[in-house]
Amino acid sequence: MSEDTTHHSTEAELIAVRRAKLARLRELGIDPFGARFVISTSPAELQTNFSEGVKVKIAGRITALRDMGKSVFFQLSDVLGSIQGYFGLKTLSENDAAAWQCLDRGDWIGVEGETFLTRTGEPTVKIESFTVLSKSLRPMPDKWHGVADREIKYRKRHLDLMGNPDSAAIFVKRILMVAEIRRFFQERGFLEVETPMLQDVAGGAAARPFETYHNALAMPLTLRIAPELFLKRLLVGGFTKIFELNRNFRNEGISRRHNPEFTMLEAYWAFSDFEEMADLVEELTCTLAEKFCGGLHIEHKDEEGNLIRTINLTRPWKRAGYRELIEDAAGADFFTITAEQRRLRCQELGVEISAGMVDHEVIQQVFEKLVEEKNFDPVFVTRMAAELVPLAKVSPGGKTVEVYELIINGQEISPGYSELNDPDVQRQRLEHQSGGEEQKVDYEFIETLEHGMPPAGGIGIGIDRLIMMLTGAPTIRDVVLFPQLKKKTE
Repeated sequence: MSEDTTHHSTEAELIAVRRAKLARLRELGIDPFGARFVISTSPAELQTNFSEGVKVKIAGRITALRDMGKSVFFQLSDVLGSIQGYFGLKTLSENDAAAWQCLDRGDWIGVEGETFLTRTGEPTVKIESFTVLSKSLRPMPDKWHGVADREIKYRKRHLDLMGNPDSAAIFVKRILMVAEIRRFFQERGFLEVETPMLQDVAGGAAARPFETYHNALAMPLTLRIAPELFLKRLLVGGFTKIFELNRNFRNEGISRRHNPEFTMLEAYWAFSDFEEMADLVEELTCTLAEKFCGGLHIEHKDEEGNLIRTINLTRPWKRAGYRELIEDAAGADFFTITAEQRRLRCQELGVEISAGMVDHEVIQQVFEKLVEEKNFDPVFVTRMAAELVPLAKVSPGGKTVEVYELIINGQEISPGYSELNDPDVQRQRLEHQSGGEEQKVDYEFIETLEHGMPPAGGIGIGIDRLIMMLTGAPTIRDVVLFPQLKKKTE
């Protein structure tokens, strides 16, 4: 049995050797691509609940092996974990011994045997028989280094998953966290709903949508940028606690924090407000950290494994006003000087702004660069400028809105609002946001509000960014199984 350890062989030569073994398996009367194999447990379950002297049937990929001449040790793995297998060559029949010589790292097999502990205490299965389930015709990634090339890691996720156990563990953790998020909301009486991903008006956020066309209806449509307006229709309809966990699409830039297709949770709670929704998000995040990350201190490391920072999620989390945080970063007089003086202050502070920015956009740019990007432990930024959030209730006085923006690890994780339910004010705010382009205003939504929407608190949670923060992943591409990439040209 080979491990493709001939370092000077080309990939084409290694594939040719594997194809020869494929042909040999068929000569031996063995189907190289197997069939149904009934298992009694999985490698991970067996490793976790191990006891000696138990007959088991398990299946997995051969990911490592040591052929010691008279005996063979190997690892049988799937994405959840692995277990060691062992057999003596003399215990195999002539046909099985010949078949074993045709197998390589990367092949899938099913085995039957009895559990025992080796002299070093390693949980192991002594193999009595094996079944070939799938012959791999291409070699696995290097067993010591996995997939180090990030280009290959993201374009060929299957290689990353089979070659990098740490990467596979992040995706398993993500799946379990998403299941826990659903459970968290369902246990508190929230009903999970689904709203359209194809919409005729892209509403609920200020973002550029992906555009498409429906032939049968002869109408243009967009992929949704947010589910918010449809979820609020459900509040009008009588639902009082709802959430949706699904995809949003925004035809904008790609970065370590942005993917054009991303997972978002939105939840609405009638008769609540932004303060209570902040409590809910804080409780949810800490629940995930304690259950899946070993506690409320999350380490973030660089690619070499050096500690960059430790994020402290210990409750209660800081809450501070938008204006006060900007004054701390840009000067106590920042809001009393003129708009032109604020632009000059930006130059002094090294904050880049463009000529076309209006004053509230200049202020927001200062916030993003000097506050958001420099806060790593959790902080709820409250009562932001009314121009920034057209779907939230106005605070007493009319200059700010009843919102929070949760910042962790230098980026926004979750916004939360006391939702605007006055249809006349909502019409004015959306028309102002659209810049006079009426086709961008969802007038059907405003009509819906006229039937009466209860006061409510609402939240959004960027699931990808939340998983990044909780797992210490440096980029969104490390927590999205198939991130969007530029098409590769030969």
